[in-house]
Amino acid sequence: MKKVVVYKPLPEETIEYLRSHAEVTIVDPKQPGVLIEALKDADGAIGTGVKMNAETLDGAPRLKVLSTVSVGFDAFDVNYLNGRGILLTHTPDVLTESTADTAFSLVLLTARRLAELAAYVKAGKWTKKIGEDLFGVDVHHKTLGIVGLGRIGTSVARRASLGFQMNVLYVDQGVNERAEREYGAKKVGVDELLESSDFVLLQAPLTKETRNLISTPQLKAMKRSAFLINASRGPIVDEPALVEALKDGTIAGAGLDVYVDEPLSVDSPLLKMDNVVTLPHIGSATHETRHAMNRNAAENLIGALNGTLKANMVNPEVLKR
Repeated sequence: MKKVVVYKPLPEETIEYLRSHAEVTIVDPKQPGVLIEALKDADGAIGTGVKMNAETLDGAPRLKVLSTVSVGFDAFDVNYLNGRGILLTHTPDVLTESTADTAFSLVLLTARRLAELAAYVKAGKWTKKIGEDLFGVDVHHKTLGIVGLGRIGTSVARRASLGFQMNVLYVDQGVNERAEREYGAKKVGVDELLESSDFVLLQAPLTKETRNLISTPQLKAMKRSAFLINASRGPIVDEPALVEALKDGTIAGAGLDVYVDEPLSVDSPLLKMDNVVTLPHIGSATHETRHAMNRNAAENLIGALNGTLKANMVNPEVLKR
């Protein structure tokens, strides 16, 4: 029977599914050396939130499959995995709609100042009719610029175009024919997107090319009335540059679900700004979606170990060796 290591808390029913197909070892990766020791005779592993590179995996000669309970895989050294012939699987489809809900919620939260005004009411400050100093701005019929029009970006485009009659611009390596045909999305260059958008939404993966993709020059290129929305990966934004842009009014505000360092430090200046909405990385955090992600990742792992998996592979080229 194959041996697999679980290094993330999983529901009992998911553990039982794994046990029906493999010998399961559950470890707490926060304990020094425990994960590395458990991987020594493992065929596969499932989890998230741990750097998977040579330091972690060199002592695991039997390892053939890693399954991450996420769509993102920047914690994995894919080049190293390719060299070792280790397949990496992820969960790109089951979280699309929930994460798109979160991303578009940030558009509404920032534009209409919803988090700020909810706190205003709870603090007992609503004692008379509000004035223009507490007004927000419209979302409908505005321009949404999406950087990265993959599954999640496309789902946000659908919400924006069909639900709010927004004009959708996008930047992506390829052409998204479906989004152009069904949602009127228009592919443009980065400069045009920044200059024309009322909301700039980041939905790109974290790579060497996208790290600090949004810094001072890009923020200065945006409208002073525009909002930056980041629901992808924190390091895509140069955080100190964003703080300065928010302080000096270079842009109107920001809606953030991700940060360079997580959890966000209580000393972060972002927490002191009324024009910033900060969420605790909840993109896919619904009961239904997280359950589906756990099950999907477990099925990916077992399917890959059995040689039956046909989808959700980050580096399928390793199977051709």
